[in-house]
Amino acid sequence: MSKREKFVRLATGRVNKAIKEIQLIGNLSNRTYYEYSNADIEKIFGELREQLRISREKFNTAEKKNRKQRFTLD
Repeated sequence: MSKREKFVRLATGRVNKAIKEIQLIGNLSNRTYYEYSNADIEKIFGELREQLRISREKFNTAEKKNRKQRFTLD
């Protein structure tokens, strides 16, 4: 398997998985089942934007940075 084929296979699976997980986050918007504040929503989407920025940056720089910290609303 070539490096390109491996990249395409892994990227396709990972992006599809990320899309599904993002859709599941959207399901949390149903106020019939969940209670949340605007601050919670800003924190969630701020973190998602930041992680997308970091991931995009890795493609643009030789230095690969991994953020070890986990997201939490607390």
